[in-house]
Amino acid sequence: MRVAYHLARRLLPEHSCKFSRHDFTLAQLFACLVVREQFGLSYRRAEALLADSPAWLADIGLTKAPDHNTLWRAFESLLKAHRCQRMLDLLAELFVKAKLLTVRRKPLAIDSTCFEHRHRSGHYDRRCRGMTSESATDARKRPGKWGASVNAARSRNLRRMPKLAIAVDAGCHLILSATARLGNGSDAPDFDDLLFHAWRRANVKVVVADAGYDSESNHRIARQDMGVRSIIPPGIGRPTSKPPSGRWRRLMAKRFKRKADQNHYAQRAQSETAHSMIKRNLGSALRSRTPERQKQEMMLRVLTHNIMLLCDEHEG
Repeated sequence: MRVAYHLARRLLPEHSCKFSRHDFTLAQLFACLVVREQFGLSYRRAEALLADSPAWLADIGLTKAPDHNTLWRAFESLLKAHRCQRMLDLLAELFVKAKLLTVRRKPLAIDSTCFEHRHRSGHYDRRCRGMTSESATDARKRPGKWGASVNAARSRNLRRMPKLAIAVDAGCHLILSATARLGNGSDAPDFDDLLFHAWRRANVKVVVADAGYDSESNHRIARQDMGVRSIIPPGIGRPTSKPPSGRWRRLMAKRFKRKADQNHYAQRAQSETAHSMIKRNLGSALRSRTPERQKQEMMLRVLTHNIMLLCDEHEG
């Protein structure tokens, strides 16, 4: 909480408006939101926890806990896209000064994952899958009865699936850049923004990603525009014996065939480790309901993950 407060003080103004009541500063509210995210609480439970922890409040200069409505309003204001980017800039700068980044020796790993819309038990999820398979069987027996509804529900769920893509330092698991969106579409369009923001924050030499990011244009962006060596398996498209189209994709096919980049590409699993850390520590289901707030909640989890890493390094 203290680390989040001191980081926010370096970036945020004291108050969002000169006509506000000035009961709390933006840095204090950000620290409270980080605590809420770390413990996975609702706004009301976060208010109760802070009210029962006067020592925590005193550490950031508060005499009373902000109420749940104040935290709800601060969430949307504090997690604007430009503020999240500035916070990632500051966290990367602190890791660089502390000589904790390893992207000069190890690659930058890029991967994406999906979050649940709401909390679901494992038993409920298994029952839903069983009902879906039963409905599909009935649809084959009685066309037009179940098939349309099952496909429509699946399509609707995929269109609003929260998805988070991250670029991770494979050595220290710091997230250097992140993109949050809705929809389980192709990963390839996210590659440009992820690599660019990570590249401008750290001295990236090599980037690795799975076949979902395979694209000749992505290789050109990395190698020709930024001077970063890209390692992506050429797995997009139907299986064929013909060599891939494009200079860099053909090169990837040759190198992967003789396992020339095996040591670097093995580090791609570190991005999956970072996703696992976020889901184990902060949860795999989102509490927000609107699309914009779901994207902001995913970005807050990225910031909370990085702040927790920074605290661990200070303690070490």
